[in-house]
Amino acid sequence: MLLNEQEKRDQEEQNKASSEEKQSLEENHKKKARTMVEYYSNLQDYSTEIEETERIKRKKSRAVAAAVAISAASNGLANYPEEEFKEAFRMSKATFDMICDELHSFIAKEDTTLRNAIPVKQRVAVCIWRLATGEPLRLLSRRFGLGISTCHKLVLEVCSAIRNVLMPKYLQWPDEDSLKKIKNDFESISGIPNVVGSMYTTHIPIIAPKISVAAYFNKRHTERNQKTSYSITVQGVVDPKGVFTDVCIGWPGSMPDDQVLEKSALYQRANGAAFDVDSACFNEKIGEIQKVAKDAFARLKGRWSCLQKRTEVKLQDLPVVLGACCVLHNICEMREEELDPKLNIELVDDETVPEVAIRSVNSMKARDAIAHNLLHHCHAGTGFL
Repeated sequence: MLLNEQEKRDQEEQNKASSEEKQSLEENHKKKARTMVEYYSNLQDYSTEIEETERIKRKKSRAVAAAVAISAASNGLANYPEEEFKEAFRMSKATFDMICDELHSFIAKEDTTLRNAIPVKQRVAVCIWRLATGEPLRLLSRRFGLGISTCHKLVLEVCSAIRNVLMPKYLQWPDEDSLKKIKNDFESISGIPNVVGSMYTTHIPIIAPKISVAAYFNKRHTERNQKTSYSITVQGVVDPKGVFTDVCIGWPGSMPDDQVLEKSALYQRANGAAFDVDSACFNEKIGEIQKVAKDAFARLKGRWSCLQKRTEVKLQDLPVVLGACCVLHNICEMREEELDPKLNIELVDDETVPEVAIRSVNSMKARDAIAHNLLHHCHAGTGFL
């Protein structure tokens, strides 16, 4: 009897100890669970706080960049002088403002419930800054507080708007009255009559394309730079003031200049008229005319530094960007925006010479007639010692 009672008490004590241990384990588990939940809650709050801080920073950076672009384009900004604005954007605030006004209805976006639309002036500022400096997209992104893809999209959108909206207004073939003045101005420069424009073809370096690589290979640039180079061509005709009146953009860099000319709409409009005029007795006078176009291209490349180095823009999008640069060049020239002397560059002669210099009888006759006229009227610049 006593043994049974002892066993019973032992069993009760064992059950009690087991129950207390179980309760202790459950309490520890609950405590750990609460601790983990609290930890993850705090971690989530911390992560959310960091994300919110970064969002505020990006928003603030974007707002500051927008404010700079908007304020810099308006009058009376004390801490952003006209000189600094022009150094950054290659044009005055007034010209920048005019471009924004012209493009406003074509590139403006509406605000949404999720975010505010990027202002027109910031859109234009991103594009012009990129063209003017050639700054990589990752740096452009930081500068304006926008995503890299957003910056890339903005540049293409604004360039497309410039080409579609401003090119018909600021880059067009002159009418009859304008042509008369152009002819008179060129004749006063060189003594050669009936010159309606000065033509030059330059090359824009590109990254090796994925297709037709050989077509874009630039032999002359490769030999000069001692590394494999690829390019596309920009043929331009300018008036005596260096304003483009016609451009032909995008033919492969291996194509000789005469073939680029024959492919151009200008050549088709002229019905294959004589363009080549080259003879020793008036090379100097021809050079005086071509210098007008060459100087214009030097200002084009100096003003828009993106043209001086290989770009991140895809080959199929590049003609739009180059066309926009030519239009912006014309706007700056027409509005007499002087180029900062620090931006002047020496345009290396990258002309691709054709195998046959004179390719038609008409060209030879035109050359000989002009040479005779120059010599007969004592306009030829040849001198003897």
